[in-house]
Amino acid sequence: MELSRRSLLVYGLLVVAWMLLLGWQVTEHYHVERAARTQLIRRAKDISTTLGIVLRSQRRFGGVISKERLESALTDLVRPGELNGIALLNATGNVVASAGTLANFDAKSIAGPSERWNAQTVTLMNLVDLGATVTHDLERTNPPVVLSREDFFAHAPARPPPELTLSSESTNANAESLPPNTPPEHPRMHGGYWMRFGRPPGMSEAEYRAVVQKQGVHSFLIVMSTKSVREAASQDLWLRGIISLLATVSVVGFGLAWRNLGKSSNLQIRLVRTSELNAHLKEMNLAAAGLAHETRNPLNIIRGLAQMISKQPDTPPEIRAKSRAIVDETDKVTVQLNEFINYSRPRELRRTVLPLGAAINEVVRALGYDIEAKKVQLEVKGEPLFIDADEQMFRQALFNLLLNAIQVIDVGGKIWIVAERQDASEASLEIRDDGPGVPVERRQEIFKPYFTTQEKGTGLGLAVVQQIVQAHGWEIECFPNQPKGAIFRLTHLKLAAKT
Repeated sequence: MELSRRSLLVYGLLVVAWMLLLGWQVTEHYHVERAARTQLIRRAKDISTTLGIVLRSQRRFGGVISKERLESALTDLVRPGELNGIALLNATGNVVASAGTLANFDAKSIAGPSERWNAQTVTLMNLVDLGATVTHDLERTNPPVVLSREDFFAHAPARPPPELTLSSESTNANAESLPPNTPPEHPRMHGGYWMRFGRPPGMSEAEYRAVVQKQGVHSFLIVMSTKSVREAASQDLWLRGIISLLATVSVVGFGLAWRNLGKSSNLQIRLVRTSELNAHLKEMNLAAAGLAHETRNPLNIIRGLAQMISKQPDTPPEIRAKSRAIVDETDKVTVQLNEFINYSRPRELRRTVLPLGAAINEVVRALGYDIEAKKVQLEVKGEPLFIDADEQMFRQALFNLLLNAIQVIDVGGKIWIVAERQDASEASLEIRDDGPGVPVERRQEIFKPYFTTQEKGTGLGLAVVQQIVQAHGWEIECFPNQPKGAIFRLTHLKLAAKT
C-alpha cells in the first residue's frame, strides 16, 4: 500500500526524533565519562599538591629526605583500587622512591605534565611545584633530595664536627625529641651524637650537586585506578540504554499507532462506501423483486389466454401446439421468477423448536411425485432430534437439497437422509446420493447464484440454501460419497429441548 505524504512526514519526523535522542544520549554519556575522568584527575592533583607541600617543607632541614620514611609515608597513601602506586623521579626520569604497583610506563619519554589511560589504570606525570624552577633551585638552593640511611652515613664523618654536636638543651630547643635509649643506628643519630638530617657534612659541593642530579626529586608519577570511572560509565551506560530502549519502543509504538490509525480511517471510509453500496443494492434488489412480482401477472394472463386458445374446438392443430408451447415457456419463466423472488426475499428468522424427523417426513411427502417418477430408493436414518430453527426456511433448504439430489441421480438411484447428534448442543444433517458427484473445483461455486450444471436448473436452489444456512449460523459443505455420489452436510444445528 502506497504511503501518503502525511504518513511519510510523520515517519520521517519519528526517525529524526529517534536519531536526535540517540545522539543526545551518546553525547551525555561522553560528558559523564569525561566528568568522571576529570574527577579522577582532580583527585590525583590533590595528591600531587599534598606531596609537593611535604617536599617543600623538607627544605627547612637542608632538603634531604629519608628514603625509608618517605616510602613508608607513600605506602600509607596507596589504596589498591583507588591509588595503585606512586613514584618520585629524578631529572632523567629514574625512580628515586616508590610505593605500590607501578604500571609499565616509560617516564623518560614524557616531557612535562602528561596522562596515559588504559583499561584499568591512568598514569599521571606531574612536575613538582616547589615554588621555583628546578634550575633556580640548583643554582641558589637545594631541591629535595632523597637519600637512604646507608647513603647518608656513607658520607658522614666518624665523629661529627663540634658545630654539629648538640647539647641536650639545644636538642630539645631546636629539634624534635627522640625516645629514650634511641640506638645509634637511628637516622638522626651518628656515633651516639644528635645531628641534623641535612646535607652530609663530609660531602663536597661537587659531590652534593652530583647527588642532586641523581637523587633530587624533579617530578613524580602517580598510577590511579580507573575503577570509579568505569563504574560511573557502566552505570550511566545502563541508564542511557534503558532510556534509548524506551524511546525506541515509544517511537515504534507511535509509528504502529499511526499506521493503525491510517488503516482505521481507510477502513471507515470503505465501510461507509460499502454501506452506501449495500443500501443501493438493497434498493435494486427490492426494485428487481417488485419487477419480478409484477411480471408474473402479465405472464399469468398470457398463460391463461394461450390455454383458452388451445382449448377452442375450432383451433387448428398448429395453433393449438403453439399455444401449448407458450404455456410451457411461460411456466419456465414463472418458475425462474419465483426462484428469484425467493432468493431476493429478506431472511427474517422466526426460530422455534422444530422436530427434525417430522420436518424431514413432510418434505419427503411434498416430493413424493418426483421420488416415484424416478423410482428413487430413499432411506431416512437417525435418532429423533429437536432443533432450534425457522421451520419454513428449514423446509425450504431441505426441499432444495433433496430436489437437487433427485434431479442428478439416475432412475432407481439411492438417497440417504441422515440426522446425527454431534455433541450435547449440536447436530448435523446429511443428504447423500449415488449420482455423478461434484468435481473438487466446483464444490464452492455450486452455492453461487445462477451457477448450475443442469439444463433445466435455474442456478438459485443451492444459493437459497446458502442464504438460509448463513442466516441460522450453520455451515454447509459438499463432500464426495463413496463409492460415488455427493454428500451435502449441514453442521452446527442447535439442539433444543422438547416442548
